[in-house]
Amino acid sequence: MEAEASQGTPGADEHPEASAPAIVPLVEPADGVPPVVATEADLAATVAAFAAGTGPVAVDAERASGYRYGQRTYLVQLRRENAGTALIDPIAVPDLSALSEALVGVEWVLHAASQDLPGLAEQGMRPSRIFDTELAARLLGMERVGLAAVVADTLGLGLAKEHSAVDWSTRPLPAEWLRYAALDVEVLVEVRQVLAERLAVSGKAEWARQEFEAVRNAPPPAPRVEPWRRVSGLHNVRDARKLAVVRELYATRDRNARERDISPGRVLPDAAIVAAAQALPRTVGQLVALPSFAGKGTRRRAALWQAAIDRAMALPDAELPATRGPASDGPPPARVWPDRDPAAARRLAAARELVAELSTEHSVPVENLLQPDLLRRLCWSPPRPLDAASVARTLGEGGARAWQVELLADRLTAALAAS
Repeated sequence: MEAEASQGTPGADEHPEASAPAIVPLVEPADGVPPVVATEADLAATVAAFAAGTGPVAVDAERASGYRYGQRTYLVQLRRENAGTALIDPIAVPDLSALSEALVGVEWVLHAASQDLPGLAEQGMRPSRIFDTELAARLLGMERVGLAAVVADTLGLGLAKEHSAVDWSTRPLPAEWLRYAALDVEVLVEVRQVLAERLAVSGKAEWARQEFEAVRNAPPPAPRVEPWRRVSGLHNVRDARKLAVVRELYATRDRNARERDISPGRVLPDAAIVAAAQALPRTVGQLVALPSFAGKGTRRRAALWQAAIDRAMALPDAELPATRGPASDGPPPARVWPDRDPAAARRLAAARELVAELSTEHSVPVENLLQPDLLRRLCWSPPRPLDAASVARTLGEGGARAWQVELLADRLTAALAAS
C-alpha cells in the first residue's frame, strides 16, 4: 500500500471509507433537559408516562463517590420511547417502587449494571430483566468499554464524560450536570440494539443473557472481615502495636465519616493513618507536626485522632491484632505454589494457558471467561475423580455460568490431567 501511495494513490480525504468515521458530538438531548422530578405529584406523572411508554427503558444512576459516605444514589435517569427522559431526585422522593412496578416485565438497559443496581434497589427499583451494555461490550471483545467509547463505536456519536466524578449530592444540581445526566440515557437503547445484533452474529447472545441474569440476581457482597486491613500502604506496617493504631484510627474515621456523611478518605487520608501508626505520636503537638496532618480539617480534629492513638497504645498485648490477616478459605497466593505444591503450580500454568487461548479465540477477556479465583481453586484442589462431569460440577458450584461450563469443562479436564 505504501508503494501504491508513492505512485499517486489518492489520499484518505479522497477516500473517506479508508479512514475512521468522524465522531459527531452529542451535546443536547433531543427533547431538551427535563425538570428534575422532586415531588410526589411529579413522580406520579412520571410513573404514568413510563408505564405508557414502549420498548426497553434506559436507566442510569449517579452517586457521590469520594464525597459522601457510602454509595447512595443522588440522581436517577430514565428514558423510554413515547415517555421521554426523566431525571429523578431520590433524596426528595426516595420511594421509587411505584416506578419499578410500572416497569415490571420491561427490559432495563444499563451500562455497568453491577454499579447501579444496589443503589437503585435501596430506592425500591428492581428490574425484571436487564441488558448491560458494558458487559455486552466485554463479551464482544471491544478494547474500550466505557460508555463514551461504546457509544462512539456503535453509533459514531461523541458523549462527553467531564462530569462523571462530580459531587452529585450538590443541590440544586447545575444545569450542565443535568444535561450530562440526560445524555447518559439519550441513546442507550440504540446502543443496546447494535450490541444485541453483534452478539447474535457472534453466537454470544445466550452467553450475554446468562451474564445479565447473573448480575441482576447477584446477592449483596458479604461484609469484609477486618476491613481496616485494606488501608492503602498497610504493607509497610508490620508491628502489632502499630497495626492496632491503624485499626483504631480506621474505626474512628469511619464513625466520624458516617456521622458527617462524608467520604472517609476526605475525613482522614489513608496516608495519614499509616504515618501516625509509624510515628506513634504521644501528644497532639507531635501528631500535627507530621506532614500528613498538616491540612486544616485534619488539624481541627487532631485531638480526636490522638485519642484513638492513645487507646490503641493502651491496649494489653492480648488485644493487639495479629500481624497477618485472617486466613482465607481459598488457596495460597499463586506465587508460592511452585514451592508448596509443584503439581498444583503445573496445573495452574496449563489451565491459564488454555483460558488465554480461548480468550483469544473467542475475543472475550480472560476474567469474563472464568473468574480467576475459581480457576485457582479448581487447580489447587481438583475434584476426584478428575473427569469432565466432576469439573463441570465444581465450576457450577463455584458460580460459573452454564455457557462457561460448556465451553471450559472438557478442555480444563484434559489440561489438568495432562499436567
